[in-house]
Amino acid sequence: MTEKNNIKALIIKLINISILTVISHTAFAQIFGAEQNPLSVKWRQINTSGFKLIYPDELEKEAQRMAATISHIYPYVGSSLNRQKTSIPILLQNRGVIANGFVQLAPKKSEFYTTPPQQFDSQDWLNNLAVHELRHVAQFDKLTNGKASPFPEDIYFAWFGVSIPLWFFEGDAVTIETALTNSGRGRQPLWVMPYRAALLEGRKFSYSKANFGSNKDITPGYYQLGYLMASNIRKDFGRNIFDSVLTDIRKRPVRLYPFSNSLKKFTGKGTRQSYLQTSALIKKEWEAQDKNLKTQTYPTLNKAAGYAASYFMPVKLKNEKILVLKDSKSEAAYFVLIDSNKKEQRLFGIGPQEQPWFSYAANTIVWDEIRYDPRYRQRSYSVICSYNMSTKKFKKLSSRSRLFSPAISADGKKIVAVKIDLSNKCNLVELDAESGKIINTFANPENLILQTPSYDSNGSLVAYISVSEKGKALRIAGAEDKNQVLIKESQQQLSRPIYIDQGIAFNAHYNGIDNIYRIDTISKKISALSASKYGAFNPSKIEGAEKILFNNYAASGYEISETDINPTPSGRNSFVYFGAPTQQQENTGNVFLSVPDSTFTSRPYKTLSHLFNVHSIIPVIEDEYQFGLQLKSNNLLNTFDFFAGADYHRDLNRFEYSTGFSLKTFYPIIRTTYRNRPRRGFYNTKAGVLQGDWRENYVQLQASLPLSINARNHNYNFSVNTSTSYTTRYMPENLPSNFITSLAFPMQYNFTFTHTVRQAERDIAPKWAQTLRLTYVHQPFDDQLAGRLFAAEGFLYFPGLAKNHSFLTNFNYQTATGIRRYDQEIATVYGYNNIKATSTLNNTLLFNYRFPIAFPDAEIGPLAYIRNLRGTLFCHYENFGTETNLSEPKTYGFELRSSLNVLRYQPIVDLGARFVFVNKKYNQNPILELIFNYSF
Repeated sequence: MTEKNNIKALIIKLINISILTVISHTAFAQIFGAEQNPLSVKWRQINTSGFKLIYPDELEKEAQRMAATISHIYPYVGSSLNRQKTSIPILLQNRGVIANGFVQLAPKKSEFYTTPPQQFDSQDWLNNLAVHELRHVAQFDKLTNGKASPFPEDIYFAWFGVSIPLWFFEGDAVTIETALTNSGRGRQPLWVMPYRAALLEGRKFSYSKANFGSNKDITPGYYQLGYLMASNIRKDFGRNIFDSVLTDIRKRPVRLYPFSNSLKKFTGKGTRQSYLQTSALIKKEWEAQDKNLKTQTYPTLNKAAGYAASYFMPVKLKNEKILVLKDSKSEAAYFVLIDSNKKEQRLFGIGPQEQPWFSYAANTIVWDEIRYDPRYRQRSYSVICSYNMSTKKFKKLSSRSRLFSPAISADGKKIVAVKIDLSNKCNLVELDAESGKIINTFANPENLILQTPSYDSNGSLVAYISVSEKGKALRIAGAEDKNQVLIKESQQQLSRPIYIDQGIAFNAHYNGIDNIYRIDTISKKISALSASKYGAFNPSKIEGAEKILFNNYAASGYEISETDINPTPSGRNSFVYFGAPTQQQENTGNVFLSVPDSTFTSRPYKTLSHLFNVHSIIPVIEDEYQFGLQLKSNNLLNTFDFFAGADYHRDLNRFEYSTGFSLKTFYPIIRTTYRNRPRRGFYNTKAGVLQGDWRENYVQLQASLPLSINARNHNYNFSVNTSTSYTTRYMPENLPSNFITSLAFPMQYNFTFTHTVRQAERDIAPKWAQTLRLTYVHQPFDDQLAGRLFAAEGFLYFPGLAKNHSFLTNFNYQTATGIRRYDQEIATVYGYNNIKATSTLNNTLLFNYRFPIAFPDAEIGPLAYIRNLRGTLFCHYENFGTETNLSEPKTYGFELRSSLNVLRYQPIVDLGARFVFVNKKYNQNPILELIFNYSF
């Protein structure tokens, strides 16, 4: 890749980071990490039963517990895939605040993000991570037969991506997570609620839409889809069906649709037929459940949208307006006021959250949001922010903190929140609402996981949820004589308790559907306050009325409803448990009940001695003339990458040898590359054009400093980059006497600044963003090859005429001399390479208007799933002011694009065509350019 392409890739990466930092991560999503921890982290390791646990020293206690846990449960987790032993490093990551976990190859490892979420399951967080992620380890080992020699991990990983649907990996893991414990997502009505609502509302999703998702509707998601399909397949074909399927795939890896074909071999149905059968079955079960439930229809207080939209945690203000946190496919999360006519008044957007959350009292909104370390993005924080609706002032009440689910007292003077430190110690803390200073810490001697606290009316008591391996409980904290357990530990999905009159309202699923319940704090009697068909959540008391405002779930998202406070019996549990057959087949009970209490030897993990971790030899194809093999190494902490390779140049009949590394430990990232390569050139003589060959040693050194900062819904990225190289040429053949044999240290400097505002799912380009890029290249140490280049590029994005439209104005300027005079460093007009130049490139002025046309969610059989159709109108100028002017653009035209999933594979293909019309004075026919990109 050329230096220019390196820099452009860096810009793209920065913009992508801006987008990724503002997406709320769902707990337990398989998001692979490639970021670093700060150098200050001190690592330790424990080796046991094929597992190597690597962890920060603050997590010694948790690491000892996990070492005993994983070695004990793995034989149970892998049993139905016939995997009893394994070997894999497991990293415990404690610097971040986003709950997550994953298993990967290249290099083979698993990572557990240890900070527990504020709403997940009724068991210990790390235990749940362990059983789920170890199932992925068993899946990978089954497919690879547990072998990594001779270094095929990259190839295996790529093969998994195109041969096996994600719904299987995740669905199978959820079935095991549920069957081997007393908890698991398969037991949660909330988790399958979107699919249940869609089916009972008569929405029919194609297999591709259910699997790959939608930009307009709420679809099951591949976790939920996979759990239901895997459970149904195991019910019909037994405990070892997936062992047979994966074995068959391993034996016959190279074919179209290997998973579907192997599944059909053993069950008579491919993936689509299995999906249709599963959908029919679960719809029938849910219809029967619905008939036995006494549900109520509630009025909707928000306007309907043509796409999925949710209005979280409604609160009625004194002026009768409703305050909510809105999030939709079309707009990123922001606060909004809704009046009695359902008219919406946008307040302001916020940053990503661990879960949708805010609290309101005394004319003040408080909420938490995620902030990232500017450089080491394995480290993140959860900070508390506030907004005074009277003064219109924002405050950031904490910095570099790990505080979650803040709730403000009725008088607006105190805030209670959950604090989780780096050792996973969890406490409730009280903060001064003005200064953010911690003024009180509630004792938590058992170190229970604590969730979603709230104050009573006078601010003296706090209701909250606790979580342990025994389940979830509802508790009260206050003065020592006031601490009590109102609801003992159980597998009920208790969440978000709030004080209402003489009791506490909370969420649970006593009748098999998530609804709102109330417990009388004196009699301990539990009664129901809602009877939603699909789910009711997030109650708030309406002042001056015996009513509550709450979220009522519908197929298009969380709506706003209200109901009278009229307690009724909690009802009989009607939950449809699709995981029962798998649980009976596994027949293990809760695998965490008999984990031995063991102590393991731990020792420091020396990062310097673990820099090299060779895992793959991969084929590399540069083009039709150059191909070869590359050896890859990535250490487990993502701080050192190394490669070595050999390429064959078919046109030159010679080999190229290369090696290089990236060191990402320190604030600047250091990269170096060495190449010994054959070269060929042409030169003019009196006898005509002659060809000359030579070899050269090329060494490049690059230092870059990428920094990113996010605040509310704004993201700022800065990058400084400098690079140089040294080239010596030898073995000249048929070259002139003045042939230059060394190129001494050309210097290149780059600076990039990017600002973006948080984007929504349907945005196809930023609506408000700015990028400035400066480049300077010169030859300070080489008088033989004098020359310099300066380039400046500015990108300004503005909102378009309609939602999700984007208008880009891009002005670019460059000036070059000497050997750089023909370099092209700035963005060019569309069609540039097909138009004969009339003058040296000096500047470009580019106008692009991008807009969505449709979101069809159209499945064309097994060939493609069309996610969206997009258009662009463009008008481009080159050497503006001399060669072109506003009335005479050099090129103009339009392009049509579509994002698709092709052949039911996960990678997204961007396919399109661009029609370029050229100014008449260039005497050029219209140009047709085809567009093809893909991402995974």
